[in-house]
Amino acid sequence: MAEFVPPDFDVPLRLETSEFVLEPLRPEHNEQDYDAWTSSMEHIALTPGYPDGSWPREMTPDENRADLARHARDFRDRTGFTYTVLEPASRNVIGCVYIYPLPDGDYDARALSWVRASHAQLDTPLWRVVSEWLASDWPFGTVEYASRT
Repeated sequence: MAEFVPPDFDVPLRLETSEFVLEPLRPEHNEQDYDAWTSSMEHIALTPGYPDGSWPREMTPDENRADLARHARDFRDRTGFTYTVLEPASRNVIGCVYIYPLPDGDYDARALSWVRASHAQLDTPLWRVVSEWLASDWPFGTVEYASRT
C-alpha cells in the first residue's frame, strides 16, 4: 500500500482559531473525549458523514481508551490522523477530526468531524476551517469531507 503522506511531509500538530484548537488525540483525552461523544450520540449520528450508523456506538471508557490509543498509534505511524477539538480557554474536549485514507475511491483522503451537541454551532465553522487547512497545508489533491449547509 502506498504511503498516506510523503515521508518528508511535516504533519501539523496544531490548528488554532479563536473558537477551537486542534491537537493530536491521545489516550490522556479519554475522560473528556468519552464524555463529549457519549453525551452527544444522537447529535453526532445526524452529523454529515455519519450516515451508516456504525459510530457512535456504545463503548465502555476502557474501550474508548483503547480506541484513542489506536488513533495515537495511527498518528505516530502516519497512517491516519485524529485530532481532538478543544475549547481554547478551558481546554475542554468539544469534538474530533479524523483524516484517513480512502481506499478504492476517487479521493486521496477522507475527513470526518463532529462536535458535541452543546457546541453544535461550531460544526460548520469547524468544517470550513478544516476544509481550508486540508487544501492549504496537507499533501492531498482531493479529500472527501461531507459538506455542511
